[in-house]
Amino acid sequence: MLDPAWLLLLLPLAAISGWFAARQDQHLRSRNRGADIPSDYFKGLNLLLNEQPDKAIEVFIKVLEVDTETVETHLMLGNLFRRRGEIERATRIHQNLIARPKLNRYQRSQALFELAQDYLKAGLLDRAENLLLEYAEVEKDPEPALSQLLYVYQQEKEWDQAIATANRLARASGNSTDQMIAHFLCEQAEEEIAKQNTEQALKLLKHALSKDPASVRANILRGHIARDNGDCKKSIHYWKKIETQDRRYLPEVLDQLSECFKETGNQDGWLDFLNSALKKERAIPIMLKFVDEIESQQGIQAARQFIIQELRQKPSLHGLSRLIHLSAMQESGQSRSDLETLQAMIERVLKSRKTYLCEHCGFRGTAMHWQCPGCKRWNTVKPVWDEIDE
Repeated sequence: MLDPAWLLLLLPLAAISGWFAARQDQHLRSRNRGADIPSDYFKGLNLLLNEQPDKAIEVFIKVLEVDTETVETHLMLGNLFRRRGEIERATRIHQNLIARPKLNRYQRSQALFELAQDYLKAGLLDRAENLLLEYAEVEKDPEPALSQLLYVYQQEKEWDQAIATANRLARASGNSTDQMIAHFLCEQAEEEIAKQNTEQALKLLKHALSKDPASVRANILRGHIARDNGDCKKSIHYWKKIETQDRRYLPEVLDQLSECFKETGNQDGWLDFLNSALKKERAIPIMLKFVDEIESQQGIQAARQFIIQELRQKPSLHGLSRLIHLSAMQESGQSRSDLETLQAMIERVLKSRKTYLCEHCGFRGTAMHWQCPGCKRWNTVKPVWDEIDE
């Protein structure tokens, strides 16, 4: 039995065979003479019948002259090779096409684009970039090439080129790329922060927010810069903005917010913030922070009563683990040991949970990614905490 992948290759080979036979028949009729079909054609058929498709393909490619009637067949064969992971063969076919002087502008552009895909698949980003730039210059619809160029520049972390290409793609497609550009500016800002060039970083973050006012990432970074400069009040100002941008990201800065409120001596402000945030959305991390504050100010029993009420409204393993921990602290002997064992088991389950989810492709991870490692989209990975409801 042939591998199913080879069956896909047999379809274009059958088309080649039919085309070649028809062309030979037409040639015979028009010339009215009995010219022989090239022996290589029969050699290829024989190899195909003897289940040697690799060798058969090589023969057919050799015997099939590249002209305006066979370009699509060559492109189809090259694509099939690339999909099967045979990048070298695909590249050879597409390079051979480009070298032919008989191709019209459209056919050459298609061959250029396909060769660029071969180079991308092989990881040869520089070569792919040059071909995609050429394709984008000559084609009326440069959108496919610009999308691929964006991928290249992101892989190479060439953010200036990525921004310019994203702007060009927006003009070509009619779709906004501002949110993506905001992330590119944040990437540049992080590079400036690493160089301790905070003034330039702040300019880039301000530009990012002008592109995307809902950029949580920009305000998170502005808050970190302010705190590093000893200005906790400004950090609080920036981080509190996240609640109106996308409160799902608040857990990313809760620990830092708590520290900043305490450093400024504004404990009441911290409690007011937690209480207000919890009323708007019963997010588990905020609830757990509130439990910490109740425990420190009112004691274990008050914290237990609060968390029990919260769990009735929104069950969660994180909340259950904290409740068991508080209950164990009120027990002794074997009861305490049993509760601690149960909590340890729940904590092991929680550590194995992936608390970040891409809303586009379903990728799950244990760390925050502004660009999804799965689908490469920006701003689609969100923190998730409601394990029992999943």
